[in-house]
Amino acid sequence: MLDFFRNHKRLMMFMLLLVILPGLGFVGIQGFRGFFDESANVASVNGHKITRVEYDNAARQQLDQARQIMGAQFDASLFDTPQHRKDILDGLIQQRVLADETQRLHLTASDDAVRRALLADPIISSLKKPDGSINLDQYKQLLAMQGMTPEQYDERVRYSLSLQQLPASIINSAFTPKSLAQQLSGLSEQQRDVQGLAFHASDYAPKIQPTDAQLQSYYDAHKNDFATPATAQIQYLVLSAATVAASVQPSDDDLKKYYNDNIAHYRTREEVRASHILIAVPKDANATDRAAAKQKADAILAEVKAHPDQFAQIAQKDSQDPGSASKGGDLGYFGPGMIAGGQAFDDAVFKLKKDEISGVIQSDFGYHIVKVTDVKPSVTKPFDDVKPQIATEVKIQQAAKVLADATDGFTSTVYEKAKSLQPAADKYKLQIQTATVTPRPNAALPADSPLNNQKFLDAVFANDSVNQHNNTQAIDVGSNTLISARVTSFQPAAVPAFAQVKDAVRVKVVAEQAADMAHKDGEAKLAALQKSKSTDGFSSALKVTRNDAQGLPPNALSAVFKADAQKLPAYVGVDLGKDGYAIYRVNSVTNGTAVDGPRLAAAQQQLAQVSGQAQVQSYLDALRERSKVKLYGTLSPAGQSADGDNDGQ
Repeated sequence: MLDFFRNHKRLMMFMLLLVILPGLGFVGIQGFRGFFDESANVASVNGHKITRVEYDNAARQQLDQARQIMGAQFDASLFDTPQHRKDILDGLIQQRVLADETQRLHLTASDDAVRRALLADPIISSLKKPDGSINLDQYKQLLAMQGMTPEQYDERVRYSLSLQQLPASIINSAFTPKSLAQQLSGLSEQQRDVQGLAFHASDYAPKIQPTDAQLQSYYDAHKNDFATPATAQIQYLVLSAATVAASVQPSDDDLKKYYNDNIAHYRTREEVRASHILIAVPKDANATDRAAAKQKADAILAEVKAHPDQFAQIAQKDSQDPGSASKGGDLGYFGPGMIAGGQAFDDAVFKLKKDEISGVIQSDFGYHIVKVTDVKPSVTKPFDDVKPQIATEVKIQQAAKVLADATDGFTSTVYEKAKSLQPAADKYKLQIQTATVTPRPNAALPADSPLNNQKFLDAVFANDSVNQHNNTQAIDVGSNTLISARVTSFQPAAVPAFAQVKDAVRVKVVAEQAADMAHKDGEAKLAALQKSKSTDGFSSALKVTRNDAQGLPPNALSAVFKADAQKLPAYVGVDLGKDGYAIYRVNSVTNGTAVDGPRLAAAQQQLAQVSGQAQVQSYLDALRERSKVKLYGTLSPAGQSADGDNDGQ
């Protein structure tokens, strides 16, 4: 029964929504275990459990985002540190204490705020019809593919907006004085004249000749550095909108029905070109002023009726609309609702024929007299003209429906027919593909490749997949895509014998010893220069600022700007790691010019945001201090917790 729940997450969604945190995905069966088994949790906040599944989902989400941003430069080991794991858990705890405080203060978001947030979403906005309304059918299908109804998504957005209220109010109230902004802006533009002297590790490498004994000793101490990762040859299936679209072929009847159901989408709205004369009336005008304006409008109307061919000249002379008066009152082409004159304005104007002149029309802006100069009637595009476009839209819709209907079936099939992917491939007309994978994502593959999803790779290298050769469960890798795989052969991780990697060991030993020699010589030279103040051996001078490093490494730039400007010339040493060591001579300092006007305002705003974010962090820290936070042991790289509890206030 537990396996059924684990492999039918979408069917369990309504229950799981009770324990969802926005953006963290489904809690799954581990969430239910957490009510009875503390080992399924990593922490609790005021009695609310943070499950290990939530932690794993948050960690994978961060890895996926980093992989997309960094591309080929992505290195998963940079994120596999105790501090990074602690940061993830701290973030989840902060989110929970903020949720508790939001609930305590009874903060929520209005229906109007939710509506504005939804319309601001570019994906939802793309579903707008020509009349400005949202295509509800497409909207429901979009959410159905995510396992949600519009009502459920509304509540998720409302919850998210509620959580943003306290941090937003702190950030929006943050303020930076002009004097501080000017001082910090000046520091950011401060210029330092710098010369460099490098001790390159590569220059020392030819001098190093390690013995076989040294190489063997290094190998014995660092065997894992030379290990080959585990590999698995797999067959896999991908179920996505793209893969099911190939089997979707809408009929002509489907296309015609879509055309008729959405005829307004292919109909251009009636437009008119018109000119107007406006007698403006302020909103707070009294009755006497309004009557005077109306009387003036009536007089101008009489003049226009008497000389309709002089409408443009009269508009230039009498209209109080600064945007159109100089153009003879011309407003250009517009459709209903496009001119801010209100319904009364539209009702009067769109009844007029070409060259007809209206009576006096009242709006929130005053009194208008309108002349229609051209009319573009509504035109409906013929079915044959838009058929290719409709075919694409219908195919996308039908593929989305097929995908939504197939998701649970695909999940069940790969689980129930655990020894082969062929039944699922036949049922859903999918192609079985092959690949070789390792437990960590492959930087050579696109960042969004399903084969680079860490949750999928974890399932591939699980005991059930490797030893029993069972299909993995259907893994949701995002973007409405499910993937399942079967391991056909497996090669465990192995440490090659010393003889096989001797050359690689030599390269590492030489590199480390060369870097050490460069570092020692650099430190000795730095001590001598601080006494002699010599310029011998230094490169030509560079003028660097905090915003323009001129090629200096970040740690070198930081060291240069930490040098005491009152004691020049100043010498600073910088460890460049495997590249060696560098010394920088700071010759002079030139302060930046004072900023004012728009630049000062922009600096104030940026600094206020930084200050506001720091205040938010302090506020969250204070909330955590007064919350009952319980930690369950320490997190391992795999997201597992060691036994043990910690209580915090």
